[in-house]
Amino acid sequence: MTTGRGLTFDNIIAHLTSTEMEKVPAEVTAEAKNAVVRNEVVAKLISTVLGLAASFTFTYFGVKWLVNAMDPTRKEKQEAQARAQKMLQLLGVDGVKKLSEYELCIASNLVDPQTMKISWDSIGGLEDVIQDIKETVILPFKRADLFKHSSLLQPPKGVLLHGPPGCGKTMIAKATAKAAGARFLNLQVSSLVDKWYGESQKRAEAVFSLAIKLQPTIIFIDEIDSFLRSRTSSDHEATAMIKTQFMSFWDGLMTDPECKVMVMGATNRPQDVDAAILRRMPSMFHIGVPGAAQRKSILRLILCKERVTSLNYDKLAELSDGFSGSDLREVCRAAAVTTVHEYMQAEACRGHEVSGNDTGLRNLTMNDLEIAMNKVRQTKAVSRGSMPLQLD
Repeated sequence: MTTGRGLTFDNIIAHLTSTEMEKVPAEVTAEAKNAVVRNEVVAKLISTVLGLAASFTFTYFGVKWLVNAMDPTRKEKQEAQARAQKMLQLLGVDGVKKLSEYELCIASNLVDPQTMKISWDSIGGLEDVIQDIKETVILPFKRADLFKHSSLLQPPKGVLLHGPPGCGKTMIAKATAKAAGARFLNLQVSSLVDKWYGESQKRAEAVFSLAIKLQPTIIFIDEIDSFLRSRTSSDHEATAMIKTQFMSFWDGLMTDPECKVMVMGATNRPQDVDAAILRRMPSMFHIGVPGAAQRKSILRLILCKERVTSLNYDKLAELSDGFSGSDLREVCRAAAVTTVHEYMQAEACRGHEVSGNDTGLRNLTMNDLEIAMNKVRQTKAVSRGSMPLQLD
């Protein structure tokens, strides 16, 4: 069959068929190209995101490692945390992993009261003060049921021991913690200081949060005047913020009658302690220089297990007027060293070599103690500045 212009029906069908066949592959090819482009864009986005994440991760850990490497206290912090974990396990404290990093640093100051060798029997000449402390401090820890019926019977949240150096303030604090059965936090001011801004305040907060978690707890600050001294306008900003934070959380203890946390401080300069701190320490005990009867009691206590001959304790107490408890211990130590010195000289004159099993030391005598007292008195005079030093 033919049509005009020489076209046949078969040619027309073939032409139409070829045209449709050319259109279909072109559309499919365009869609395929678009899919490939989309896949390439997605792949580039994913690779870019992964690269940025890897870069940020590497930068973060790199900077963190660099900061730790540059931190001069990093090793001490790790050692403090290891000591804290060991002490907490020794005390039988559960949930050690729940403590924060700051609490673990403070926990390194914990002392097990049961391992302390100091007890009330180790303290001589302070019977009246010890009795007051037992009634004011220890009884609320032991018999809390007696103090919960009235707000006036609440135990003090702060106790201050003040008096001359060497009169037994620190010994009383340790004996108190042991007798009360409380955790003893011997707070070192250096553990509160950090070189990063704001970290010291967090450590001050950790002192009280840790004490509350471990209660009953006694927080002991020796030489409290060096840490919480009177505030002035010339104080460094970091120091002032630590004091403010410390007092703020201390007030939190006072508002909670169920809290069994007590802050105990010792100082020989109570006039230097900030007035706001003294207000938070309503119970104050003066540990003064022992009198004659107290010195006699202290000497008997120190020499009770030593080998002595015919000692006149009344005369020794009279000769040691003005001596503190630590001075009396130094007197006894110096007298004991005298016997060793004489023995070594005698053996050297005989030409004998001293063996490790030889214990031929003579007993302590009154003369030894009197000579030692004169030496200690001269040392005290030099330390007070009443006797000039002879320099070469």
